[in-house]
Order: sequence, then C-alpha cells, then structure tokens
Amino acid sequence: MSGDLPLRDLPPGGVTPAGGAAPPEGGALPHGPAPSAVVPRPGFAFMRPRLARWIALGFGSGLSPRAPGTVGTLWAWVAWLALPAHWPAPAQAALIALGLAIGPWACARTAHDLGVKDHGAIVWDEIVAFWIVLMVLPATIGWQLAGFALFRLLDATKPPPIGWADRRVPGGLGVMLDDLLAAFLTLFLLALARPWL
Repeated sequence: MSGDLPLRDLPPGGVTPAGGAAPPEGGALPHGPAPSAVVPRPGFAFMRPRLARWIALGFGSGLSPRAPGTVGTLWAWVAWLALPAHWPAPAQAALIALGLAIGPWACARTAHDLGVKDHGAIVWDEIVAFWIVLMVLPATIGWQLAGFALFRLLDATKPPPIGWADRRVPGGLGVMLDDLLAAFLTLFLLALARPWL
C-alpha cells in the first residue's frame, strides 16, 4: 500500500497522515495517504498500550517494514498449524467467529489512531480471512500453498467485488470485508479447479 512513500516512526499516541492529532472518534478517515504524504509507520511502542492494536497489527506481524499483508498471512498460517489445525471443526469455527466479531472493532480503533482507514500494518483482516481458507481446504501442504498464493494475489489485485468493498464500505467492517471476499473467491476458484489438480 505504501511501499513507494516515505515512512516515519509513529508515536505511541497515533497521528493523522498530516501529522496532527488523531481525528475524533467516528470522523472520516482517508482510505490511504495522499500522494505527497509521509506514511506513519507504527512500531512496538505504538502497539503496546492497547489490546485493539495488538489484534489489528497481528500481534506484531503487521509491523514488518516490507509486505506486511503477506507477513500477516504467513503468521496466520503458522499460528493455524501450531494450534487450530489440531482442533475439532467446531472449535476452529468458534475461533474464526471470535476473530470476525472483534475484528471490526480492533481495526476501526487502530485505523483511527493511525489516521488511515486501511493502513498496510493492519493485518487482522488477512489473518482471519486466511484462517477461513485453511479451515475449508484439505490439510495438505499443496492445497494450503495454492490457497496462500491465490489469496494473496486476489487481496493485492482486488478484482470485483473485492475492490468495490475495499473502496465503498466504511469503518472496521470495510477493512475486514474485502479480505473475506478474497477468501471466499479463493475457495470458489480452487473448488472449480479441483478436478484438474
């Protein structure tokens, strides 16, 4: 999202893209920085004070200076293999439901503090969406790798209706929705391709 723009460290309190105080709760946020903006880069000091930031920033995976969305998705994959992959399906579904329930709140609060609606460091949307992909796909490295690659491609290129949701749906729900659509489209395309794989 901001790879070609200059970065500066973000103070713990959060700023707007212009560098002033954070906008009031509920105020409109820009979807991304203006072309001449200096993009705020959150660090551990920014994440530490609030639970919402820990969640939205993927427990630190979103702090990666390069490709935070991909790093967040990789974190989701490793975390899934470490624990939920060994759980029964109802427990996996409950984890995903919890992630979906808290995601809009955490992403909206963190976006407010960052001053950008869908800052690249906010990766909880990628994490929960990819957990859905992992829960549905066969538990083999080949299928999961295909799911990872296709999900990242769709999330990065945002074909319709993913791009529409990314641009039009406000708040934390909008942050989450485009990645959920990317997850469902990933599963749909892989289901179509399954007879040939």
